[in-house]
Amino acid sequence: MEAILRTENICKYFGGLKAVQEVNIEVEKGIILGIIGPNGAGKTTLFNVLTGTYNSTKGKVYFKDRNITNLKPEKVTGLGIARTFQNIKLFKNMSVLDNVKIGFHTQTKTRMIDAIFRTATYKNDDRICEEVGMELIERVGLKDLKDEFASNLAYGNQRKLEIARALAVNPDILLVDEPTAGMNHTETLEVVKLLEKLNSEGLTVIIIEHDMSVIMNLCHNIVVLNHGQKISEGPPEMVRHDEKVIEAYLGREE
Repeated sequence: MEAILRTENICKYFGGLKAVQEVNIEVEKGIILGIIGPNGAGKTTLFNVLTGTYNSTKGKVYFKDRNITNLKPEKVTGLGIARTFQNIKLFKNMSVLDNVKIGFHTQTKTRMIDAIFRTATYKNDDRICEEVGMELIERVGLKDLKDEFASNLAYGNQRKLEIARALAVNPDILLVDEPTAGMNHTETLEVVKLLEKLNSEGLTVIIIEHDMSVIMNLCHNIVVLNHGQKISEGPPEMVRHDEKVIEAYLGREE
């Protein structure tokens, strides 16, 4: 199977803190990969390195066999890697549709002068963003809420909106950071079904998640981190019974 994203001995140090140490992963095209580990294991730091938010200390990141190590986030996004964040980052006083339209900023030709004078380029881009934005809103199940302020949405719908905005860049791979955190059971199921749907449509997904039932039922493969290092990798059933994983989560009995 083709690896769409891979790392070679990726490291991220903050002074003396080795947040990520020599981590190698290969993400096969078309799968859902889970990244799990105790708090402080380096999961979000790894996401930040993959997406250019942090520069790596050592090692390399490859996307479609292209070296993207330490590219700026907007460059990484433009290549086809989108992400959501652990803490939802929406424009609360803007509508659902306008939040999604903002996600197209790396895909349009509009310059500041076009926006000021509302040129033909601006109008054409705005029309396309609105049309495709509506398609994305419908895709995540928010069509009836397109004019609602993001601040008025239920928490689960805010997560869906964040995913819709990430999809605006037409990514090949989507990284989602704890998408079900703080949700009730119904909201969790809706987000899981959405991720399954997107994956069935061909989108590769990497998910950080603490809810083990979500990870075990959703993911095709799982990477486990502890203290910045990869301690296990494989299908859910294998990882579930790995003694190193059990010890990392439960601690060694004295």
